[in-house]
Amino acid sequence: MSGLFELAMPWWEFVLRATAVYAVLLVLIRLSGKRTMGQFTPFDMLLIVLLGSAVQNSLLGEDTSLGGGVLLAATLIALNWCLAFVTSRSQRAERLVEGVPVVLARDGQLFRSVLRREMVSEDDFDEALRLNGELTLTDVRIALLETNGTISVVKRDSDGGKGTANVPDAANQSGSGDSSGDSGISDNQSRGTR
Repeated sequence: MSGLFELAMPWWEFVLRATAVYAVLLVLIRLSGKRTMGQFTPFDMLLIVLLGSAVQNSLLGEDTSLGGGVLLAATLIALNWCLAFVTSRSQRAERLVEGVPVVLARDGQLFRSVLRREMVSEDDFDEALRLNGELTLTDVRIALLETNGTISVVKRDSDGGKGTANVPDAANQSGSGDSSGDSGISDNQSRGTR
């Protein structure tokens, strides 16, 4: 019972380990794409469980104390809070951590190269159309892959017009200005003015 609160290494090493593992996993998850976090399949759930097991030893080392576990949990929660605090106050940090929405379709035209790059299958896109009440691609004014991995669809007006939503032109997108939709929309365009 006396070993319950005795740490096997200095407290700062727990904090350092938790910070390093948090940063590495954040980068890996960000590099894996928006769709990784947008929809969980059984394979994604398995990945989460395996990631937890894989980083356990790098977090704890040989420590099995209650104090070590509580210190690690507190450090991870504090890191998550700090990251949320920074990204809520800095558009640059938010873009770096979360990315920007990406145009998947515009005015009835699907950008298949963007779907491939973002790892979105046409079946997933069709499902998003159905969930948004759309029946065909021709009904779509714009479809965006949001930073959380969901697909948002803005429907054209019923009279066949371009609708009334404030949606940026592909030519005004950041990057090359290519109207094929290969680049993401800028942060200000996706959220409007603040």
